[in-house]
Amino acid sequence: MKTTGRLLVILILACAGCRSTAPSQMRSADASPQQPVVAGGQKADADLPGIGEAPDVVLTATPIMVSDPLEPVNRAFFQFNDKLYFWVLKPVAKGYTYVVPQPARRGVNNFFSNVATPIRLVNCALQAEFKGAWVEIERFAINTTVGVAGFGDPARNWWNLQKHAADLGQTLGRYGLGPSIYINWPIIGPSCVRDTVGYVGDLFLDPVNYVVPQLDYNLGIKAYDTVNGTSLRPGDYEDFKNAAIDPYVALRDAYYQYRRSLVKGSEGTPVRPPGPLPAK
Repeated sequence: MKTTGRLLVILILACAGCRSTAPSQMRSADASPQQPVVAGGQKADADLPGIGEAPDVVLTATPIMVSDPLEPVNRAFFQFNDKLYFWVLKPVAKGYTYVVPQPARRGVNNFFSNVATPIRLVNCALQAEFKGAWVEIERFAINTTVGVAGFGDPARNWWNLQKHAADLGQTLGRYGLGPSIYINWPIIGPSCVRDTVGYVGDLFLDPVNYVVPQLDYNLGIKAYDTVNGTSLRPGDYEDFKNAAIDPYVALRDAYYQYRRSLVKGSEGTPVRPPGPLPAK
């Protein structure tokens, strides 16, 4: 039974690649680099607007060129994540949605976002975004106290303090490091060399890894975060996939353009924790 439970946790985390790409933010970006991804100035849907995410992500129509020498392997991993999403993550999230009401699930989402504050805070400071770093401190203090351990987001709802986009992959990009080649990991999902290094670095800033160092429980918490987040975005991945001629190319190009928009800088842009935490 313990082995079976551990396998289910690993399978759910493997699906997190589908979740970590924020299809709701990339839904319109399903063209190849030769085609405009989003009409100039058009706003992409924010991730769960109304619970702490600023609904003003703007993606440009500038064509991008993606270095993808590992395409055969990346496509295989894409198919792997895709099947696990439909066979494991989606059914589990659907059952979870039936049992847990939406307000509770939003509260859980707020809680994990609040826990991930050190990732955003440190990277804001590294990018010399000291205003953003201070806002993250204010948000953490308000949401942890008034928001009852972070389950609420009064910092946004009452004081209009928006969460800031900041992760180590973005920080490295701000310092001039290019994305290098595209990599679609079987667990993390869409990434590149720079963002993979950033993802590993951000793991050292994730409080969950220190509070819960035991691997089984740590994976369980992150799997639960993945299921909870997926339950709040029903149908997003399906819509994204159905709108694309080639879902692999659509996801790859959307990921590159989304990450490039974060590196260029847009204060207040919502970010998902990198990987299955959770932009990040």
